[in-house]
Amino acid sequence: MLGALALAFSLIVAQAETIGVSRVSRPLRPGEVVLLTIEARTGPVTVRAFDRDWPVYAVDPGRWRALIGIDLETKAGRHLVAIAAGSARTSYPLDIGRRVFPTRRLTVDPALVNPPADAAARIERETRELEAVWKASADEPLWREPFVRPVPDPANSAFGTRSILNGEPRSPHNGTDFLSPAGRPVEAPNAGRVVIADSRYFSGNTVVIDHGLGLFSLLAHLSEIAVRKGDVVHPGDVVGKVGATGRVTGPHLHWTVRANGARVDPLSLLFVTADAVRGPVKLPPE
Repeated sequence: MLGALALAFSLIVAQAETIGVSRVSRPLRPGEVVLLTIEARTGPVTVRAFDRDWPVYAVDPGRWRALIGIDLETKAGRHLVAIAAGSARTSYPLDIGRRVFPTRRLTVDPALVNPPADAAARIERETRELEAVWKASADEPLWREPFVRPVPDPANSAFGTRSILNGEPRSPHNGTDFLSPAGRPVEAPNAGRVVIADSRYFSGNTVVIDHGLGLFSLLAHLSEIAVRKGDVVHPGDVVGKVGATGRVTGPHLHWTVRANGARVDPLSLLFVTADAVRGPVKLPPE
């Protein structure tokens, strides 16, 4: 009798500690975003992958999500996502394929390839400020809807493209460019708080939006900025207009997305959130 009760109890505990994991993503390659949905009877839920912890948000009682970014420099091969829910543990494999990025050769103002000495202090200051911003996201999700394109125009420059400017190799292209005409309104791709709204040496007039939980949008080369630092924006709010400020060869919009520090393709973020009609919600404390 006692043995049967012990067996029944162990089965109940095992059932309670089961973790279910499902994934939405494009083919797994460097630069992609992965949306994991985690189902478990108890929390809290934690997720760790690529040597960093990833923010987790609740969508329903017993159901959580995590947006995981595969940085553009991630090596091909199997990478494990470690997931914990209460006392339960599991791992989920991500088999990352090899990705060959295209190369583009551009001719731009020589001062923007090799800035003059008197611009060095400004560039260093702006670089430090941006790095600090990536590490200071709101600790809760500020969005509720799928991400949307900031402009209706097609993308004309692939994420991760290796650039050779005036014959000199430069850092990979860590965003997506849209071939938009000058003056086109640029809309917030989702809700969030404006954390940068000013002119920068390389990116020109720039707006950075913190969407919360380590997720950021950077919109660059604007002709005009229509928001201020600290403003709260919603999907579709106009934050500026397309321009040709900073290091550019003509009018276009540059959109960068950072996910918990990972450099990811904005088009991938659009894909994985397209079907997420129910965004993150706050649940009462357990």
